[in-house]
Amino acid sequence: MAAGVRDLAPVAMLFFAAAQFLAYFRWTGIGDVVAIRGAAVLDAAGVHPVLLFVGMIVFAAALNLLITSGSAQWTLIAPVLVPMFMLLDVPPETTQAVYRIADSSTNVIGPMSPYFVMVLGFLQRCRRDAGIGTLIALTLPLCLTILVGWTLLFLGWWPLGLPLGPGTPVR
Repeated sequence: MAAGVRDLAPVAMLFFAAAQFLAYFRWTGIGDVVAIRGAAVLDAAGVHPVLLFVGMIVFAAALNLLITSGSAQWTLIAPVLVPMFMLLDVPPETTQAVYRIADSSTNVIGPMSPYFVMVLGFLQRCRRDAGIGTLIALTLPLCLTILVGWTLLFLGWWPLGLPLGPGTPVR
């Protein structure tokens, strides 16, 4: 039992640090301040929603290389981006759909992902000389194709105003 607890200690410390961060984030209200001021700046600059969407996709895709858990990443950025986009008349459902485009398409190249090592192991069964660079070189075109494809699909969907689901408006 002691060995099991010892193995879980790093995870418990990670959860503790994340919980402290979120508690301080909520206690200080910094997320609301950043969301309100960010929305004011973007509104004053007259940024078109399509640019907001593309910017969020690029930001979340880049962040996904550092934070592998989609739910952890969403927990960090949602308290700022959802209210900010709501102040710019973008529904929360649309913000989450845009986030999912970035998160799902870049999961395959995230070297911090636990599945990355597993896929590398499978790749090395076929190619003994394969390493991290080989895996990224093989999956990067797929990642970029999915990212561009989903982004273009969404940017075609959004102007039509079609709902994302039952009772879920895109705008």
